[in-house]
Amino acid sequence: MKQASEIPGRLNCVLGTFVFGGGLLLLWGGSRVELVWSIPLGIVFSFLMLTNYALMHEAAHNVFHHRSIVNHLYGVVLGWLFPMSFTVFKVSHVVHHCYNRSDHEMFDYYYENDWKIIKYIQWYGLLTGLWWILIPIGNVLLAIHPAILKTRPFRNARSTSRVFDNYDCELTRRLRLEILSGILFWTGASMLLALRWETVLIYYGFFAFNWSTRQYVTHAFTVRDVTNGALNLSVSKPMQWILLQGQWDLVHHQHPHVSWIRLPDLSQHSEPPRSYLKQYLSLWAGPRLCKEPAPEILPQSDYQLMQG
Repeated sequence: MKQASEIPGRLNCVLGTFVFGGGLLLLWGGSRVELVWSIPLGIVFSFLMLTNYALMHEAAHNVFHHRSIVNHLYGVVLGWLFPMSFTVFKVSHVVHHCYNRSDHEMFDYYYENDWKIIKYIQWYGLLTGLWWILIPIGNVLLAIHPAILKTRPFRNARSTSRVFDNYDCELTRRLRLEILSGILFWTGASMLLALRWETVLIYYGFFAFNWSTRQYVTHAFTVRDVTNGALNLSVSKPMQWILLQGQWDLVHHQHPHVSWIRLPDLSQHSEPPRSYLKQYLSLWAGPRLCKEPAPEILPQSDYQLMQG
């Protein structure tokens, strides 16, 4: 268990409240101006939602707040804005840390016997944010009928064959409550704030693109190693705050249970950062032929032992 002094709980709560309120304010304001203003406002919204995701990420690692109930409640509420179940996010994120750079998360490489065109479609769909919509849809499907995501198509796909192994009755109950609360939240917000659906779509289109970049830029073309298959990237001071030091992703994978405020100090013992722009531009050249063997996955018991 982390010491309370190592977790900026009060700061995280202030940031979480600001992000949640700011997101609603932007949605409300964008629904009351000419639609063309949804473009610049949507760009601002997309960056605000990057911080929202960063705070969800802290909660998923139980380092948002030293009190578990506060940690969980903020995770759920911030998940409404993504939108996705916090339980689904937490479970899938543990899988990410245990299967990082394995075949189950190999989006940037392809084997010689793979269908190259499919890999290109998958890759550019990820970079442009097209597959983001599958997250809220998949969450609803999982809540309605969990067995549907354990059928042959999902089991045969590399990227989803291990994601849904860990759901027991308790986790299923939690995700259903979170999905239901999220639906009630959006229903209430749409009516009370009189949200314009075109504005919401534009906002989340920008967020999908922005978030997808954030997701893959620190992992693409890295060494196929579960722990070290990530990058530290150099970004501007404002982006450091927007990402809550998320540019130190290699440091994070080496110390997955550490709060975001400690990552810069720990970076002194990690690889030096690379240029964010150069790394990002390299993604658009497309996936590459894989010449490395798949790494051994990290057992979840070992992942838990990394805490402390």
